[in-house]
Formats: sequence, structure tokens, C-alpha cells
Amino acid sequence: MFDDISMQDQRVLITAGASGLGLEMARVFTAAGCDVFVCDINETALTAARKELPKLQTAVADVSDEAAVDALFAKVGEALGGLDILINNAGIAGPTGKLETLSLADWDRTLSVNITSQFLCARRAIPLLKQSDAGVMINMSSVAGHLGYAGRSPYSSSKWATVGFTKTLAIELGEFGIRVNAILPGAVEGDRIRAVIAAKAKEAGKSVEEMTTLYTQHVSLGRMVTARDIANMALFIASGAAASVSGQALVVDGHTQTLV
Repeated sequence: MFDDISMQDQRVLITAGASGLGLEMARVFTAAGCDVFVCDINETALTAARKELPKLQTAVADVSDEAAVDALFAKVGEALGGLDILINNAGIAGPTGKLETLSLADWDRTLSVNITSQFLCARRAIPLLKQSDAGVMINMSSVAGHLGYAGRSPYSSSKWATVGFTKTLAIELGEFGIRVNAILPGAVEGDRIRAVIAAKAKEAGKSVEEMTTLYTQHVSLGRMVTARDIANMALFIASGAAASVSGQALVVDGHTQTLV
């Protein structure tokens, strides 16, 4: 039974872990008995996270920067003495607009944060995960990683790339007992989706209320998901209860049929 699976003393690194989904995962993994290290670019948010979770270990890091990732993993190695679970959570929404209106700088920045950061962190984590008895990597994608998303081409492209990255690493690392999965959240209640909805509403000439309604009309359950929904899925696939689950794109979205 799931209750019989222990996560005690598992060593976890969560990128962008000081707020939103990352912080919720930090809460869940800490409650499960894990030793959790989070990085973030926001030092103020990290301070608040440590106040809430006194056992949390933290570092300021921009994981889209190679040197910053190297420095981060030096700190993780010193603090945790190894790594059992990497959660590549860092990501940005990117610009909203038709492709021909977007700048190369916005495109590059979105892919840099959303997929290059996963490459940089995975590259440093893999030698550590090979030394673990049960290495796990979780890459955060999005429902936009298996559906088209008009007006959000850089974001959607980066999230589709995450799925391909995940499935490829699952093949490469399976012989070492390392499991690699992606989580594809739908619209998650919170500040980030509200900002996206506001930008989409402006582009479409609709009110925020109208656009919010459209976002839930195309979801079978008729509502957004919560950060806890995503954190619970992460905990499950990181645990021994999911010992044979690898190479999967796990959608947690209330069954979103299309994106608006």
C-alpha cells in the first residue's frame, strides 16, 4: 500500500522552489520526511520559504546560467551529500502574441529558462542520481506540452521539448535504475495563471472574467487544478509506489480538451 512507502531522508533538489508549485512541492516532500534543497532567483522568497519550513536548505541561483548551475550543485553536494530526486521546476510563461509579433530575445529567454535549465541541471544531477539507490528525475512540462496553444508559441514549444527530453532520458538512464517522468499541469490556480489570462484577454479583446470562463469551459471537471494536486503527483512518482513508472508524460489538468 502507498502508506507503506517511506520517503524518509530522501535527498531532493527543487528548482524555482521558493514560491508557487515549487514551494508546494517543498512542503509536501518535507512533510514526507525528505531532506529538501530549493533554489530560486528570488532571495526574498527564499527567506520566506525558510521561515515557513525551517529545515529547508536554499540557494539563490538562475538555473538557465551554466556557471550558476555548477555553483548550485557544489552547494547541493555539500549540503545533502548526494541526490536522490531532482525536480526541474523552473519555468516562465514567456510572451503572449502571434508569432510574427514576437522578438527573438523573448523566444530565446523562454526556451533558456524552460528547457535549457533542465538540460543544465540534469547534466549535473545524473552522476549523483547514478549513485542513489532509487534515482528519480521529474521535469515540469505543461498541458501545453501536448496541445497547441495559440498566442503562446515559445511556451508551448518549450513544454513539448520537455516531454521529448524526458522520454529520451528515461531510455538513456533506465539501465541505472533512474526513473524520469514529466508532469503536465493544466491551469493551476494562482498568480501566474491570472497574469496569463489577463494577457490573453487583452490580446483577444475580452474581459478577464470572460477569458477565465473560457479557460474552465474546456476542462471536463470544469475547474482549474491546485498546486497541491501537482505536488501530490510529484510525490507519488518520486516514491517507490511508482517504481515501474518511467518515461511518462503525466497530465494533471482535469482533462483539458483544448487551450484558448
